[in-house]
Amino acid sequence: MKEEKKKTRLIIGILIFVIIVLLSIIAYVFIVKPAINGLIVKGYNQGAQNVIIQIAQQATTCQQVPLVIGNQTINIVAVGCL
Repeated sequence: MKEEKKKTRLIIGILIFVIIVLLSIIAYVFIVKPAINGLIVKGYNQGAQNVIIQIAQQATTCQQVPLVIGNQTINIVAVGCL
């Protein structure tokens, strides 16, 4: 009887462990990972928006704003300054 109870407790313990692992994986896939990806996208978009605002602000000072894309440089000036 005691040995049977030990086996039952061991099986219950293993099942509880497996359930905890599966719930952790499900929580990560459906809750944590999408939240992290959302933050990454939001941060990227905010950074891109900030760069465009800075370029526009510099261009309105009637000075050339050099943009380097690869090995090519483009100078931007506000049309109102011409």
